[in-house]
Amino acid sequence: MSKTFRHNAGFGKRMEYFVISRMLEQGLDVYIPLIDDNAIDAVIRKHDGTFVEVQIKARSKDVLFGDAALFAAITHEHRSNYYFVFYSHRLDKTWILSSEEFIAEAVQNKTGKNAGKRSIWFNGKNSKAQTEHPHPRFDKYLKDDFEMFR
Repeated sequence: MSKTFRHNAGFGKRMEYFVISRMLEQGLDVYIPLIDDNAIDAVIRKHDGTFVEVQIKARSKDVLFGDAALFAAITHEHRSNYYFVFYSHRLDKTWILSSEEFIAEAVQNKTGKNAGKRSIWFNGKNSKAQTEHPHPRFDKYLKDDFEMFR
């Protein structure tokens, strides 16, 4: 196992717990599956007694310039009561999309080794100023809290 793989795998798990800790701080009833066989990082029990499944995806501060909020090669087909929480560490921004919204907004690869997988790029960049910013197209998914899961 390479150092890079260990770092990347560790970062992903740390970010899952970071996002879950924010959910807990906001009073959500969060359960963490022991096994990640179904792309479920957390299950949230809403106040009405229903449950939602959540997949957490994060990008580190160390990704290439312009890729701060690029989430690529995601295998996904529509699932009811399923949400994605995308977090960019460098931008310190969170986007939350339902399964249906993700499918509508993401690009699906048609060919190559990632054929059928989906990608979404939440940020834009200004190469001259060397800055990255959330893309306004996705502002409706930007969230400062997890109120939608109450």
